[in-house]
Amino acid sequence: MRFLTADYLFPLDQKPIKEGVVIVDKSGKIISVIDSRKKVPTNKLEVFEGIISPGFINAHCHLELSYLQNKISKQVGLVDFIKELQLKKINNENIYEAIEYAENLMIKNGIVGVGDICNTDYTLKQKVKKNLKYYNFIELYAVKTNQVEKCFNDAKCLKKKFVKHNLQSTIVPHSTYGVHPRLMHMILNYMQENDLISIHNLETESERDYLQKKEGNIFKWLKQLDADLSIWSEKPNSYELINNFNKQTIFVHNTFAKKIEVENKLCCTCPNANLFIEGVLPSYDKFDKDTLCVGTDSLASNENLSILEELLIIQNNSTYCLNTLLKIGCLNGAKALKFNTLGSIFEGKSPGLNLITNIKNLKLTNESIVKPLLN
Repeated sequence: MRFLTADYLFPLDQKPIKEGVVIVDKSGKIISVIDSRKKVPTNKLEVFEGIISPGFINAHCHLELSYLQNKISKQVGLVDFIKELQLKKINNENIYEAIEYAENLMIKNGIVGVGDICNTDYTLKQKVKKNLKYYNFIELYAVKTNQVEKCFNDAKCLKKKFVKHNLQSTIVPHSTYGVHPRLMHMILNYMQENDLISIHNLETESERDYLQKKEGNIFKWLKQLDADLSIWSEKPNSYELINNFNKQTIFVHNTFAKKIEVENKLCCTCPNANLFIEGVLPSYDKFDKDTLCVGTDSLASNENLSILEELLIIQNNSTYCLNTLLKIGCLNGAKALKFNTLGSIFEGKSPGLNLITNIKNLKLTNESIVKPLLN
């Protein structure tokens, strides 16, 4: 067993503990949390400067897009970002190497659990190694009636591949503008009792223009794709269907959502990706800080896969304290993805442990570094 202590221990299911001690066995399971290092013989203690937190949860990622790192233009807006992404998807020579690199990068950055968007089976080869805990969202996109059946059947086949390897997975919609209402019906009706949904939501202002005025960049783009008119005229439309759905749904991005539009919703923010694509951050005072979680998005829209870097951006654009930030980065994501053994330093859990250094007055700094303690 190891007895780990730092300037502060952040269990997250209770208040931070000054010079607290966590006892962990060789498998990484938490044996006990002690409120003072004075209660432990000095020769047993491993003492660190900084703080100890649970491992991070990356609640929204696109691991399969890792090969597009440094290949997509910045701040071109969502529609042009997607267009460029589709063009450059053709050349995916190094996709498996990039996926392995990205997973190792997440491990190095203290991430232990991931909500990952999957359009293909490219990540399976890496995920079967079980280096990280994954919830796999099999994501669908179809804007024409004649695409719906094939799209859904292909998704069911892909889901079977993940289930075969005992990997959690759910079939989910990409967005309300990118999914025909008939496909949205099929997805929601296919959901099992404990399944989760993840959906991109109000990532750009033109999404609202499309939904409310039938104008803007998304509307023009859909017309260019020769999308069926029924995608926006059919009632209830995809936006209404998902917002009235009663199962657990993670609404991702919400950059341009109003406070009333995120009330009583489980939300995930991806600040670096928002800055990369649209050059805009959400207003963080609109979110419920007790349920908000955070993701990195993909290396196509981010220069790193670091929850610590995402939390620093949130800190610099909100009034959240360090304990709240760490809940966003650990506990809330674990709850959202139903990773019951992760997220908090609690007896019987195996959440991973991170040492975060270069903390000043219990605030993250540009020099803050994360180091996994159990790898």
